[in-house]
Amino acid sequence: MFRVVKPKSDEEFEAYFSFRWTYLRQPWNFPPGSEKDEYEQVAEHRMIINTAGEIVACGRVHLNTAEEAQIRHIAVHSAYQRKGLGQMILGALEAVARDLGAIRAVTNSREISIPFFTACGFSIEREAPTELGTLRRQQMVKKLSDLSSLVMHPNWCKELQKTWSDTIPITDHMGIKIHQFTGRTLETRASLNKNINIHGTMFAGSIFSLATLTGWGMIFLQLKEKKTPGDIVLGDGDIHYHKPITMKPRAICNIETLSGKLTSLDKGKKAKLTVQVDILDGDDPVAEFKGVYWVLPPKQKKRAASEEE
Repeated sequence: MFRVVKPKSDEEFEAYFSFRWTYLRQPWNFPPGSEKDEYEQVAEHRMIINTAGEIVACGRVHLNTAEEAQIRHIAVHSAYQRKGLGQMILGALEAVARDLGAIRAVTNSREISIPFFTACGFSIEREAPTELGTLRRQQMVKKLSDLSSLVMHPNWCKELQKTWSDTIPITDHMGIKIHQFTGRTLETRASLNKNINIHGTMFAGSIFSLATLTGWGMIFLQLKEKKTPGDIVLGDGDIHYHKPITMKPRAICNIETLSGKLTSLDKGKKAKLTVQVDILDGDDPVAEFKGVYWVLPPKQKKRAASEEE
């Protein structure tokens, strides 16, 4: 289980900068402190932590102009590479850039990182100044207004949104929308105004529904990815609330939290999957949801319906 968080305390920032130096400066024998620059105070910083609270990835974004955001200092712990954490931290930084009003993002990429940024929708625009005096870089750019910058497999996401609207009407009443899908992370958002109680906070039941649908949606998209038909039902859900939501309801589900196998569907049997969804108010974690879902083979659903008749 991984979470994107914003360093806040002096201790968190110290650990954040130490991580940046370890992976982005120490390999070239640059001293501690060289990982910082003049933009630290005006930048937005994010890091990914594991269940033990350890930093496993980091990154930063700041505005060059009102419309252009620059993404820098993305690093992933060597023991956690090839787990989608690079895409996860980049997606979080792009979301921050959009919230700041940027319509395009730029990054000065070392040659070794060009394939990663290319796969994430960036394209080379021109040569950039060298880094540390020796490392060649290319400036890469991505339009944040493009649908592809928000969601991977937009047709699947449109189908999911339509499925919610057609079969789960509460989705529209709550204003639940897919905000981002990277292939490994699904983020949904809800309207606070449509789910507000007399205390000016989001109904607990609405938070539970947002979490349930987000977990359901992640499984729906995985079935699409694996080209496996099936009908998804919630078996059990457990949620822990820590703080009320007063600003921006967000739900995030990472594929790393999804466990279970779909192979039993090939044998005409239902499959059990568990998944975790994090609920945030803006960038602040407020609740965690763990759900048990069952995926039923299509014929099993038809047989159950005929038996009821």
